[in-house]
Amino acid sequence: MRPAPELNRRSTLALLATAAAAALTLPACATDAYVRPQQPVQLTLIDRDSGRPLTVYRKDGRTYVAGQPAARYAIRLSNPTPQRVLVVLSVDGVNVISGDTAAYGQTGYVLDPYRTHDITGWRKSDTAVAAFEFAALSDSYAARTGRPGNVGVIGAAVFLEKPQPVVVPAPPVAEATREQAPRLASKSAAPAAAPAAPAAESSTADAMGASGAVANAARAERLGTGHGAREWSVTRRVEFERLSTSPQQLIELAYDSRANLLAAGVIPRPVYPAPRPQPFPEEQARAYVPDPPLTR
Repeated sequence: MRPAPELNRRSTLALLATAAAAALTLPACATDAYVRPQQPVQLTLIDRDSGRPLTVYRKDGRTYVAGQPAARYAIRLSNPTPQRVLVVLSVDGVNVISGDTAAYGQTGYVLDPYRTHDITGWRKSDTAVAAFEFAALSDSYAARTGRPGNVGVIGAAVFLEKPQPVVVPAPPVAEATREQAPRLASKSAAPAAAPAAPAAESSTADAMGASGAVANAARAERLGTGHGAREWSVTRRVEFERLSTSPQQLIELAYDSRANLLAAGVIPRPVYPAPRPQPFPEEQARAYVPDPPLTR
């Protein structure tokens, strides 16, 4: 399924996620969503086995989560605003709906006001997805389709909807005489509005994943997202006219294995205070096994 956006009309055919009722009602956790609450969309990565958000780490202006190979995850999108928004979603530089190399002007998911949706996989049809699951870079969907350069980053380009004009019905016109009709018509007729110049959608490639995960030859193979098992996931098609060709919000979330993030200094290593060394740590040596404490 690769719906081509109608660029001349600045109208994008979008997909509205309608996953299981439980997923729709789960609110995004404010402590784990790293986007500020006043932003149109909040994005959180969810471990699907535990149902818990993955811990967020920050370093050098970037945001990271640690994934575990073979673990399934969901991208939770929350819209806390009173209007619909369109989210063009990419994983490893690939559009999760069409499979194309991600760009702003492509198709995406439409979120209704005050709703939360879990995006659980690569869209295969109107009723199925292939589950998102962490995998070695070489086994990721992007690498297997010849695009390994942006593996290790999830991106969301958020668009607000263009307000629709309010149509006010004209007041009834009294019946005119034959001589008056042409004059009234000429006065009441409004000049036709000039058609707006077609504004092509931006075809600039999504560069959010260009920086990728931190390169380090000493670390293990980076983590990517594989093409998992088919799952039931229903969507419906809706029309959405963007407010502009440029997104109103950009979200970037990098990920890698815990070992690699530790090696890169993203996850701080735990520091345990060493006890003061003692020359005779066991001062009271026992000859035999002592009796247990007396019970009451």
